[in-house]
Amino acid sequence: MRKVFLSLSVMALVLTSCENSVNEVDEQNLSSENQEFTVSKDQCGTMGVLNEKLAENPELASRMEAVELHSKEAIKSKLTNRLAADGVIEIPVIFHVIYRTESENIPDSQLQSQLNALNEDFNLNNPGRNGIPAEFAAVESDINIRFTLEQVIRVNSNKRQWRPDDSMKFTSSGGSDVVNPQEFLNIWVVNNMPYRGGNILGYAQFPGGDWSTDGVVLDHRFTGDTQYSTGRTATHEVGHWLNLRHIWGDGGCGASDFVNDTPDADGPSRGCPVYPTVACGSNNMTMNFMDYSDDECLNMFTEGQKDRMLAVFTTGGFRQTMAQ
Repeated sequence: MRKVFLSLSVMALVLTSCENSVNEVDEQNLSSENQEFTVSKDQCGTMGVLNEKLAENPELASRMEAVELHSKEAIKSKLTNRLAADGVIEIPVIFHVIYRTESENIPDSQLQSQLNALNEDFNLNNPGRNGIPAEFAAVESDINIRFTLEQVIRVNSNKRQWRPDDSMKFTSSGGSDVVNPQEFLNIWVVNNMPYRGGNILGYAQFPGGDWSTDGVVLDHRFTGDTQYSTGRTATHEVGHWLNLRHIWGDGGCGASDFVNDTPDADGPSRGCPVYPTVACGSNNMTMNFMDYSDDECLNMFTEGQKDRMLAVFTTGGFRQTMAQ
């Protein structure tokens, strides 16, 4: 998809929230402790939450624009290539498991399965990657990031659900405070997240946001290897946390995800699309982790996406301290 570095203040006006059609809920109903759960067709809440935060805090747009300008320069100066040559970037993860019932208090083994999935996806070990079409295999990339378990924090709460308003990230509101976000990836695991008429599976905060809320939030049913998930919701959300946009640019044909080697797309994919799926005059990269295809059909990042992610770790980047 064409790479255009727009002013964030302008971009905020043209972004379409990934919750636009949230009132259209999937027919798949999931049950947890007698609580009905409907999966939203737009299961990622990241862009909707971002748009709300941009409206609340005009300074956020300036901070995110600075991240974009740094990323553009780091890629242009090939700082990302030098960083990649240095070897694996290791990111320690802190899980905050916030639960009401025992079934929501997911075990360490499930959390480890989530780390296993992240390590597969960011290191060319995804089990489905052999099915990537040749035209896209040419730009498939090894991101070379390894995720390790640092700590598990468990908080018993009487809350049946959490809105994606970052309240789960504060002890004062019944959640769990962020732990050293400049060194650790904080992942909050919660029981349910209703939003605009549906339920989202997760959301993330882009680089440039407040450190007190930095990290990823996941529904416990879609964390790691479960009957509903193979852990790719976290891969998608960590992609956002590392500054990737949705593959379709959160708009129609011509909208940008700021990456050159991802084809233009007119919207998110569903299910397991059969290749080729054509839109906007090209074949869609429906197997990209930043699309909405089913877990088993998400299998790749691109070289352009790698550059964009690594840019945040370069000197002067928002997540520079993690690379050190």
